[in-house]
Amino acid sequence: MVEGDGGKVSSGSDVLDRLLGGGYEKDVVTTIYGPAGSGKTTACLMASVSVAALGKKVIYIDTEGGFSGARLGQLCREPGRVLPSILFLKPTNFEEQKKCIERLKSMISQKIGLVVVDTITNLYRVERAGENSELNRELSRQIAFLVEVARQKLMPVLLTNQVYSDFEDRKSVRMVGGDIITYNSKCLIELKPLHGSKRVASLQKHRHLPQSEVLFDIVADGFAEVKDKGFKLF
Repeated sequence: MVEGDGGKVSSGSDVLDRLLGGGYEKDVVTTIYGPAGSGKTTACLMASVSVAALGKKVIYIDTEGGFSGARLGQLCREPGRVLPSILFLKPTNFEEQKKCIERLKSMISQKIGLVVVDTITNLYRVERAGENSELNRELSRQIAFLVEVARQKLMPVLLTNQVYSDFEDRKSVRMVGGDIITYNSKCLIELKPLHGSKRVASLQKHRHLPQSEVLFDIVADGFAEVKDKGFKLF
C-alpha cells in the first residue's frame, strides 16, 4: 500500500493513480461504475492487493460472486500470502447485505486498511420492482453507514456499481441507485468499453480534481495505459 500526497492510498494501478492524483482518498467513499466487463472487479482486486501486500487487511463484500482467485494470482506474485489478508463476506440477498454492512462496526480495527463492496446495488436491483421506497431508504442507510466508516476511520471505502441505459438517450448510461450513490460518493469513476479492447476510465467527480480521463487495456497484471493522441472524452 503506497500513500501519496495528502495520505492517499494507492489504487494498485499506475493508470488509476495518475487519474486520481496519487490514489484513493482515505476519508471518502469512491464508486467505480460501468457495464459488465469494463474492469470494475479488477480495480477492486488491485486495490485489495495493494493494501494487503503491506500488512493491512481488507474487508471485501462480494455480492455477485465475482471474486476470482485465479485473477488475483495474475495480479500479484504471492497470492497465497495476500489471500489470507482479505476477509470475505458474501451476502446472497439484500437483507444479508444489510447485516454484512452492519457487521463492519465490530470488524474494523487498526488492522483494516480498506473496505470494498462489489457490487453495492446488485442485490438491491434484484429485489427492486418498480418504485420501492423502503428498499431505497435501506440503500440510503447502508451508504450513509459506509460514509461514516470512511470518515471516522480515515479509511477508503471502494464501491462498484452497475449501470443501465437512459430511456431518453440510449447512448448514455445511468447508475443504478441514482442520486443515492452520486450524492454520497465524493469520488466517481466511470469505466467504459470503447472500440476493440480499449476502455476509458473517466474521473466524473472529485473533491479536488477536475474531470479527466485515461485510455487503458485490461491485461494480465492489471490496467495498461494506451496512448492515443486522437482520443478526447471531455
